[in-house]
Amino acid sequence: MESQKIIELFTESALNKNVTWSNVVAKQHCPFIKKKCVKVRKSEPSISIGTCTVAYGKENNNVIICPHRLTENNQIFLDCCHLLTLHEPGNELHILPEISIPGGSVDYVLASVKNGKVKDFAGIELQTLDTTGSVWGYRQSFLESKGLKQSDFDENATFGMNWKMTAKTILVQMHHKITTFENLNKHLVLVLQDCLMDYMKKEFSFEHISTVPKLGDSFHFHSYRVLPVKSKFHLSLYERASTDADGIALCLGLKAEANVDLEIMLNILESKISGKTLLRL
Repeated sequence: MESQKIIELFTESALNKNVTWSNVVAKQHCPFIKKKCVKVRKSEPSISIGTCTVAYGKENNNVIICPHRLTENNQIFLDCCHLLTLHEPGNELHILPEISIPGGSVDYVLASVKNGKVKDFAGIELQTLDTTGSVWGYRQSFLESKGLKQSDFDENATFGMNWKMTAKTILVQMHHKITTFENLNKHLVLVLQDCLMDYMKKEFSFEHISTVPKLGDSFHFHSYRVLPVKSKFHLSLYERASTDADGIALCLGLKAEANVDLEIMLNILESKISGKTLLRL
């Protein structure tokens, strides 16, 4: 079994020769969410899987399989600041997680706040690849290669990427949610990896999607690459594109209705604001 399939485990790079892997596995800590990794084994909920990024495909591309990995250094939120057209110097920026809206919920809302009042906001949804099979065997093999004895793994276990279901599911979800933001004259951003964006372009109708993003469009794609920098891996913004609710509908041929009063939405966001949500550099 190829242990090099594991690129990042508990956010630590496989390239880093100075990692004490026994400590990393014992802590099971994810610095992005500032707590224990929430991806656990179904058979053993006390054990976190911790796999952030894997090498996959003939070219061994670095593929992120955990959405929390996308929040590195809060860069994805900073890259959305220009969409807060009503933001002014002096306003605070808050990252509000898991906001319920008609049509579902959004992973984050980036809000411009002054004196406790939301002046502008943008929704941010994160999507990484879903896997089929099991990455566990590769994780255990990787730890074996680092000198940690592991006995509970199947050397014949394999995993794949659920490209079609991941892409279609997120586009359907975005179609339901973008109507809400468009009715409010606000932006919704889908943050994803370049390989998933490329797959969508090939498998869905994307000819009408503007590769020169327009501020006036309600929906924006932000795709990122995973690049090695010295002994670590970092996210790098690769491509931006934009469209509107009708544009997402053209991708799928679906229709949805979602409407919400702006005052209600502002009340929801303002109730979430606290010192913990403040975006700090």
